[in-house]
Amino acid sequence: MSVSHGQDPLRIGNASGFYGDRFSAFREMLTGGALDVLTGDYLAELTMLILARDRLKDPGAGYAKGFLRQLEDCLGLAQERGVRIVVNAGGLNPARLAEAVAALGERLGLHPRVGHVTGDDLLDRAAEFTDPAQLLAANAYLGAFGIADCLRAGADVVVTGRVTDAALVVGPAVAHFGWGPTDFDALAGAVVAGHVLECGAQATGGNYGWFTELADLTRPGFPLAELHADGSSVITKHPGTGGAVTVDTVTAQLLYETGGSRYLGPDVTARLDTVRLAQQGPDRVRIGGVRGEAPPAALKVGLNRLGGWRNEVVFVLTGLDIEAKADLVQRQLAEELKDGPAEVRWTLARTDRPDAATEQQASALLQLTVRDADRDRVGRAITAAAVELGLSSYPGFHLTAPPGPANPYGVFTAAFVAQEEVEHWAVHPDGTRRPIPPAPLTAAPHEEPPAPAPAPPYPAGPTRRAPLGRVAAARSGDKGGDANLGLWTRTDAAWSWLAATLTTDRLRELLPETADLTVHRYLLPNLRAVNFVIEGLLGEGVAAQARFDPQAKALGEWLRSRHVDIPEAVLTSLATSSEAVL
Repeated sequence: MSVSHGQDPLRIGNASGFYGDRFSAFREMLTGGALDVLTGDYLAELTMLILARDRLKDPGAGYAKGFLRQLEDCLGLAQERGVRIVVNAGGLNPARLAEAVAALGERLGLHPRVGHVTGDDLLDRAAEFTDPAQLLAANAYLGAFGIADCLRAGADVVVTGRVTDAALVVGPAVAHFGWGPTDFDALAGAVVAGHVLECGAQATGGNYGWFTELADLTRPGFPLAELHADGSSVITKHPGTGGAVTVDTVTAQLLYETGGSRYLGPDVTARLDTVRLAQQGPDRVRIGGVRGEAPPAALKVGLNRLGGWRNEVVFVLTGLDIEAKADLVQRQLAEELKDGPAEVRWTLARTDRPDAATEQQASALLQLTVRDADRDRVGRAITAAAVELGLSSYPGFHLTAPPGPANPYGVFTAAFVAQEEVEHWAVHPDGTRRPIPPAPLTAAPHEEPPAPAPAPPYPAGPTRRAPLGRVAAARSGDKGGDANLGLWTRTDAAWSWLAATLTTDRLRELLPETADLTVHRYLLPNLRAVNFVIEGLLGEGVAAQARFDPQAKALGEWLRSRHVDIPEAVLTSLATSSEAVL
């Protein structure tokens, strides 16, 4: 990779979308075709909590150890091919991971130049955010310029702690093209490309609503971006790999874990309502037209703390009288629970069906979940009471598994701190520590622009009762305790109907769980998309396990399965659409 003000396209690949992603992806990306940079995203809100617990046991831990195993297999190959590696696997201890990478390289006789980015760890400032006794991790989301500085200093490998996911792509682009901190349009374009790449195979058909259209999703390839000097890019994948890169697979990832039209970051605010996608050929999608604005003056800080203790028992209810069986169990345990845990939740999942051909199909699941700050209140006292019902409750009484001990659960919240109050450092391969200044130009938070009116009006005429998924695909996920739910469609007629029909009130009707929650709706006409943010659906975040699907991964698929009245003309427009997989 050139570190001059290069004008040749920069080919950046991704080999990890989360800690635990496909281990062989690093080798697959290095051997599958030409690359300049290979990135890996290992951090999520839950991962930071896991790493914080690791650090409690061992102050030298706190990073993604699996990355070292991948690097042991691939470092020589990367150096042979001139591919630089940029990962956020440093987690809570990027300096220690950088030392481990250097030591690994020396052991292999490869002598890599290793840089790292630090300054995101604000745990020593815990009192500014919450009760210091409960806080396990506090990390600011840093931007891309520390990564760029390490690359300019000659680093072969750059490891970071908590930077924004897109920074792993933006940093190499800044180093390659020589962008400055006020080149907002170019930076915004790279942020959008980085957002598409950050979740790995989710851009190439993984977790994709119209997956049945894809010829081969057995082992989807990982994505790469060909970035240009103006910030535009082409998303593609290595030849011969599975999955597909289409306007739809890219749109799906663009909507993932986003909100309104302004996508805020430490380096730039990217305007998602300016993104334009175009299919350039098989497995090639161009991203262009992205506009950027000055970033906010404050950095987001992710806070992970111990929330308390939880336990659960799942009762299997089979055959007839399911509701009566559930009621009996709840009455039998009412006395034990009355003065016990602070939070008690019963959930009955009617997975049973009448006249079932198998016992499993005839069974429903009743789940008891308890939470409390006191471990003993959700421990043996609760599980023993459930087990004791074994011969004195409903017919067919049994559990899915023996009850276990209480487990700790975490809580994720966000705070904000002024950019200039966070020390962002690039540590070069020779040990030089270089301070990275905050963004020189920032902007106060903007009001969301007025939602544009969809045009043309959707066609009138006869309707058909059908699943919403016949019109739209969806992608959903978590942001702390909130859920993001984006839907998009393929024709102007379908988009006009979707935007006019799927209001916040209609969403609440279709997803009754959201009825009493605050719901925000945003329209993105260039993507023919409607994006929702549902506040508080996930309680205190994924680690708190507040609902059946604690990360809202399948929320969009639930919505797509709900039946609505769809104009026949809309369904016809989709049936004749040419916007399908090439």
